[in-house]
Formats: sequence, C-alpha cells, structure tokens
Amino acid sequence: MTIKIALIQQSCGEDRQANLDKSVEMITRAAAAGAALVVLQELHAGPYFCQVEHPDLFDLAESIPGPSSTRLGDLARTLGIVLVASLFERRAAGLYHNTAVVFEKDGSIAGTYRKMHIPDDPGFYEKFYFTPGDLGFNPVKTSLGKLGVLVCWDQWYPEGARLMALAGADLLIYPTAIGWDPLDSEAEKERQREAWIISQRGHAVANGLPVLAVNRVGFEASSDKPETGIRFWGSSFVAGPQGEVLAEATRDKEEILMAEIDLRRSETVRRIWPFLRDRRIDAYGDILKRYRD
Repeated sequence: MTIKIALIQQSCGEDRQANLDKSVEMITRAAAAGAALVVLQELHAGPYFCQVEHPDLFDLAESIPGPSSTRLGDLARTLGIVLVASLFERRAAGLYHNTAVVFEKDGSIAGTYRKMHIPDDPGFYEKFYFTPGDLGFNPVKTSLGKLGVLVCWDQWYPEGARLMALAGADLLIYPTAIGWDPLDSEAEKERQREAWIISQRGHAVANGLPVLAVNRVGFEASSDKPETGIRFWGSSFVAGPQGEVLAEATRDKEEILMAEIDLRRSETVRRIWPFLRDRRIDAYGDILKRYRD
C-alpha cells in the first residue's frame, strides 16, 4: 500500500489560538494536496515553554479529550485524514505528560503515546513539567496501518524504535522540537543537526521501517533571558526503510513536506536484511542494566 503523508513544519508564537489556526490551515492544505496522514511537530500549540521552570506554565496543559483534541479530531473527520498531534496533557492535579494523540479518519482518538524519555538539559527542562510515559512502546492501530509514534528525545534511543518494530509498527513517527543554542559555533551546530538525522535514519535501517521526523522552525527567546533562546533547525524529513531520504524540508522556513511511502518496501527490505531474524535474544539480558560494570 502506498500512502501520501505530510509533515507540518511551523514556527510558534505566544498566541495559542493563532498557532492552532495556523496548524489547521496547513493541515487543510496538506489534505487538499492528497495527504492521507498528517503529522504535527512536538507541542505545536505554542512556544517551547520548557526553556524555563515556572509553575504557572502548567496552566498551558489540558485534558485529553479537551479543547485542542476536540478541534483536531473534528478536523480529521472533516478532511478524512489520519492526524498525529502533540499536546501538553493534564492527566490530574500535579500530573502532566507530553502526549501524542492519533486521530482516525472519523475524528475519534485511535490512541495516544506518552513521551517515555524526558530530557533535563540547559534550555530543555522537561523533567520539571512531564511525568515519564506509562503506556509503553505500543503502535497505534489506524486505517493506514500501525503507527509507531514516539516523541523528540525518544528519537535518540534505539530501544524505543526496536520495541515499536517488534510490536508490528508500519511506520516510526517522531514529532520534535529541537534546535541550536545560537552561541554555539557553526561547526557544533552542524554536528548536532547531522547527528539528529543520522540517528533516526539508523532507526529506519535497523528496523526496516520508514521514519517520519517533523521539527519546528524559528527562534524562540527564553522568557527569563530574552537575549538567549533556541533556534529550531527545521530539517523535517522522511526516510525509507533503508534510511534513504525521500523528502527533506528547509532549516528555516515553515513548510508542508509531502512524500509518498510504499509500505510494501519494508517486507522487501527485511527479506534481504533480516535483522529481526538474526537477533540474539538469548544474549541481550544485560540490556536491562543501567551499565555493565
């Protein structure tokens, strides 16, 4: 089966409604161009607020179902598409998650994924806001196949991609918010971007699956120190099951990135590169240890 997909690479401002309106407009254009599956970037409803630690920012979270998921579900139904969105979930008082929501063509919620790996680095203080996911690495079943949805920091971990593949995922999908410290050297910036791309292309190769990675663009200043911030590097891309790049977006512009994916190629590739067959599952017990002393 061949499906047409679209990645929505956009910038975000302080006006939440304007951000959602822009997402809706770009999703609608993607559907008009024939996209059956549309994927939004991580936390697309607003700026990347995790640059600072402020308790008041928990007010940005909402329940699922909630206002944003209802609007996006209605849009998926109207357009007849499968839609992957990324929301700041308020599960209960004091309990919040970074959650991806998959909407089926009829507007229903096909499933959710709560981000499992939570970073805590300068400018990415996510452990303050997000409880690690508790839904495991389980693909979401849709009319277009099983979607192995992961989120941003998850993209550096081969274990998550592998477990999605072992559960029958047809695609690996990574909504993302990643960028540079503008003070970094140009060489360091390029190393980071290339590492990001290589890691995810590696997941495609190791698992014989297409990978969809969608990132935001634009500079977002820190609310504590406006002279500092993150320059998101865009570069959203689609890779095939041998890691081949099928489509790649710019580094600095909003863009609807379209691509066609032949899901049958995974079967063909896995027949010549049978990594799942040759795994030594009898010898991997130590992978459950933090470190082998």
